[in-house]
Amino acid sequence: MPKKRVLPYILLGLINNQTKMSGYQISQEFNNEIGEFWHASHSQIYPELQRMIDDNWIKQDDETTDSKSIFYIITADGKSTLNNWLTEPLSAKDDYFSLKLYFIKDRNNPLLKNLLEQQLQMTSDHYDHLLKRKSLLFTDESNKEENYGHFLILTRAIEREQNHIKWLKDKLD
Repeated sequence: MPKKRVLPYILLGLINNQTKMSGYQISQEFNNEIGEFWHASHSQIYPELQRMIDDNWIKQDDETTDSKSIFYIITADGKSTLNNWLTEPLSAKDDYFSLKLYFIKDRNNPLLKNLLEQQLQMTSDHYDHLLKRKSLLFTDESNKEENYGHFLILTRAIEREQNHIKWLKDKLD
């Protein structure tokens, strides 16, 4: 089964948060803010914008006076599509947590608590799995010495998940 395209949801979120955006402004977001955790090239963005127009998720802003730039605004269908994506449950195989979190602007948005709780559950499950792997693979010092690189990677992953759990719990309080 083909993987679901995520770029349209990112574009919807960006346009929704800014009221209207040009293609250039959208590209700049990928060079700056979104680019910290998701990448898209100029050659991916513009064809996707056209597909989104065809799907009636966005439209060109007819009131823009700058004839050099085309500005895009989100439609009611686009807002509904974005909201549906934001409320889809998180999946361990697709790491969309940061993306979805990025598009929540209000700390009182009920989606925020839901996202944090889902991520906490998945992170805790993964943390438990890593601890079990460590106890299974590294039963004594000789196992650790014979596979030291693996041991380091596993303990790094455990510490990363511990820190993530702590951060999530802190944000939920």
